[in-house]
Amino acid sequence: MSLALYGHPFSSYTLKVLIALYENQTPFEFRCIGPEAPEIAADWLQRWPLAKFPVLVDGERNIVETSIIIEYLQLAHPGPVRLLPTDPMAALEVRFMDRFFDLHVMTPVQHAVGAAITGDPVKREDGLAHAEQKLEIAYAWLEQQLPDKAWAAGSDFTLADCAAAPSLFYADWTHRISDAYPVLRAYRARLLARPSFARAVDEARYFRPFFPLGAPDRD
Repeated sequence: MSLALYGHPFSSYTLKVLIALYENQTPFEFRCIGPEAPEIAADWLQRWPLAKFPVLVDGERNIVETSIIIEYLQLAHPGPVRLLPTDPMAALEVRFMDRFFDLHVMTPVQHAVGAAITGDPVKREDGLAHAEQKLEIAYAWLEQQLPDKAWAAGSDFTLADCAAAPSLFYADWTHRISDAYPVLRAYRARLLARPSFARAVDEARYFRPFFPLGAPDRD
């Protein structure tokens, strides 16, 4: 059985794994979770009752949590692009940056999106205010960390950049990265130009009107 990925192309965490797969041109079958394919959704829930995606299937093995999925791909299906360094200390830095983007950039975005989905204008404004506060802190920290680095953890594209790409993509839609952060803005632009991420972004363009905060006419 070939690899199969359950997810949605507009999901930030699905994008994170898609980048890793595209980086190494790893063959896989994409199984899109949505109302038009209830049998896929049922199969996904049977494999992971916590109802989170993506889920990677490799034979009889179900692998969950994006960082673990990407590390698993490197172990079980390695390609020319090594997304986690062999040096333990360098790998620790990559893992830290991966966690930073997931926890301190993507989480505030999801908070704002979740508040907007409720349809309650007060919750929407509160969610946005919370996200803006948290994202400003994250932007300022990243601006100081990224100078002289091509990618999040140094000169090589890694797991950390797989996390950074969708996080900063949606974060900028939620709370614009201002001109006060030129290094961060340039890094986001490099991520968008990376062929693996550019492909994933293009594949999800159809879904942009569904972004609950309103998708800007860019990127």
